[in-house]
Amino acid sequence: MSGIVPWRTDPIRPEPPQPVHITVDGQEVAGLQGQSLAGVLLAQDRTAWRTTTAGGPRGVFCGIGVCFDCIATVNGESDVRLCMRRAQEGDAVTTQDDTIREAR
Repeated sequence: MSGIVPWRTDPIRPEPPQPVHITVDGQEVAGLQGQSLAGVLLAQDRTAWRTTTAGGPRGVFCGIGVCFDCIATVNGESDVRLCMRRAQEGDAVTTQDDTIREAR
């Protein structure tokens, strides 16, 4: 949890955070209810989960849904902005390799 607003004194979310479990490329990852999928991955020290058509790694850049750098496939839906999607129990995130799409 962030040290800025401890959950016990947060007037918006006064309840203790509940764990959320997702999978990333088949590996189970734990997060907290209310976190974005990008936040869950960043908390696990994952900074990139997409490869651009030029072969460069991408993850969160703007963090507010403007730049589309943080896209990945979630539950079979491609091009999901992970900074904009809250983690839900059982979500399946698959990293996206845009070099494969370009080759088609």
